[in-house]
Order: sequence, then C-alpha cells, then structure tokens
Amino acid sequence: MKEVLPTSSLLTVIITTSITPSAPSTELVSSILASFSRHCPDLADCSVIVVFDSYDHIVASARLKKGHVTPEQARDFSVYKENVKQLVLDQHCGDNQAVVLTQGHGEAEYGSPGKADNAVPFTTTQTQDKKVTFIEPSRRLGFGLAVRSALRMAETPYVWIQQHDWALVSNFPIHPLLKIMFASEATPDAPIKYVCLPAVRMLSYATSPDVVEFPALRALTASLKGDFSPASEEGVKIPLTPLFFWHDKPHVASVAHYLTRVFPTRLAMLRGDFIEDKIGQRARGQMKEGEWTKWATWLYYPSDGKELCLRHLQGRTWRGTEGAADNAAMWRQKNGVKEPHVKELLIVDAEDRDIVAGEDDTQT
Repeated sequence: MKEVLPTSSLLTVIITTSITPSAPSTELVSSILASFSRHCPDLADCSVIVVFDSYDHIVASARLKKGHVTPEQARDFSVYKENVKQLVLDQHCGDNQAVVLTQGHGEAEYGSPGKADNAVPFTTTQTQDKKVTFIEPSRRLGFGLAVRSALRMAETPYVWIQQHDWALVSNFPIHPLLKIMFASEATPDAPIKYVCLPAVRMLSYATSPDVVEFPALRALTASLKGDFSPASEEGVKIPLTPLFFWHDKPHVASVAHYLTRVFPTRLAMLRGDFIEDKIGQRARGQMKEGEWTKWATWLYYPSDGKELCLRHLQGRTWRGTEGAADNAAMWRQKNGVKEPHVKELLIVDAEDRDIVAGEDDTQT
C-alpha cells in the first residue's frame, strides 16, 4: 500500500441481523448506523454487506436462538428486511431513485459433503457498483456461516464485522489502524490480523486474570502492548494489546486471514454455530501454548484499557425505545417509583444490562 488508499478501498462493513422482538422497526440497525456517523464516519463511505439470517420453523412459542419463530414474527421479519434494505440504500445511495439492483444466488455449504442437505441456498441483491449487497438465506445460517457468506463477497482486504446490537460509544480511528494492519504484514513476530473493540467486560484486559494468570500470555503482553503509528504519521498513536480470544463482537480483520484461519474447510463451522463458541477456546488454548501469532488477535486499548468503545443493545430482548419505555413504566407503576426522563432511563438500563447480564465470553 505505497499510495494512501481511502478507507472505502480497504474495508467492507458486514452487518449480520436476524429476527428480533423490535422488528419490523429498524431502530436497532438505525442505532448502529447512527453510532458509525458519530464515532467512525469513514464507515459510511465503505461498501456494506447485510446478511439477513433466517429461521427454520414457525411455531407457537418462539425460541429465536434455535431458529423457531411465531407466525407474527415471521411476518414482521419480512417487513423488517424490506425496511432495513430501504434504510441502507437511502444512506448509501441518497435520493437516487434510479438505483438498479441485480439478483444472484449462492449456497452456504457446511459439514459432510456426503449429505445433500448440508447446504443452505441464499439469494443476493446488489447495487450495480457493488456498494450495497443483501444476502437472504432460505434457512437459518447462524452467525458463523453468515459471516463466511459475506466474506466471500467482499472485495476489500479488510472487513468490519458488525452484529446488529453493538453500538459504538467512542471514536474509533479506522484509517490509521488499517494502515498499521497492512504494514504489520512485514513483521512476522507481531502481525495484526484482527482487532476487537472493547466492551465493558474487556476494560483493563491486559491486567485481568485472563492474562496475568498465564505466564506465556503475561510475557507476550509485556513485550507487545503499546502505541502503534502508521508510517510517516508518528503523531498518530493507536493503542493495542494482544488479545487471547476470538470474539464475535465488532472487530476489524483481514479477509484472507479470516477465511484461512476460521473457515479452512466446510467442516470448520456448522449451521447455527457462533464463531467465538466454535473456535474461541481452541484459539486461546493454542495461544497459551505459544501459537498466538497464528491467530494474531489484538484489542484496541484506548486510555490504557479504561475507555469503552461498545455498548450492547441486547437485540434478543430489546423491543425498541417505545417498548423499553412501556416496560419501564410498568415496572415503575408496580414498584411505586416516580417517572424519570426517558432518555436517562434507557441509558441506565442499557448499562445495567451490560454489567448484570454481561457477555457470555468466559475464558479459562
């Protein structure tokens, strides 16, 4: 990368979304896109691939994680997909009424090739300039196969992986980071192939038990943690520390590294799998045995691990601002609590859920 390429030439944004209680409202995705505009505006210029993960069965009682939805949720999801498409097209194509979309087809294979049904067909819808792509599988893929399907369509060397319920809450220097990641290709002892953004349970990670209780990880952190600067931009400092896990929460990664390391064969990820559940502990185990460079995972570490970059909006339970306000009003009435300002309530509620519910990423 001798010439300075714009972020849009280096990075594709991949957004995975699925059925949520707030559908058909786009408020969840709108919140994510708004956080991009506030804290990382370069992302708005990048190509975007949206994967609408589907469901398997329509039943009387929903189990979203299993792909079981009610008839009402199935109807809402159809409307939700159209609403999100319009939202994304409006952002990337503006008022252009002559947007031409092309249709395509693909297949997400998994597991043993000997089983004919070990593949999920999907359709693609794409603008002519490939700036916007939508992927719609016929059945549930799960996060892992959804990401792989999008990675295969990306035409940039790096991707931003974004689940639909993680919002940015502080500024993120994406362009300097991409230049640092590219330059690290020439440093085999400290390659930067994956950079995760810190959520609440990742604060002070470098001094947490996940690191300091393991001599190899503690030593690697001591030798590699620091500020990184792009060539000819010594005044720009990007704080990073080695990360000893592969998280699903928002991250920037090399496409080639992702496909080679996480998805080497169709057996690597089954339908319904989450990447961190499938390979997180396996990767961590290898890192503790001295194979961290194989994974090359880092954590963005502003303010020496004291600054939060992400807030979890709890997409599986969140019913939107109106639904959250209704639930809060019922709780206040039941408990005899006076009514606070709605925005204050929602902010506190989101923070409490992050800390109380937490993120299921226990490491050993």
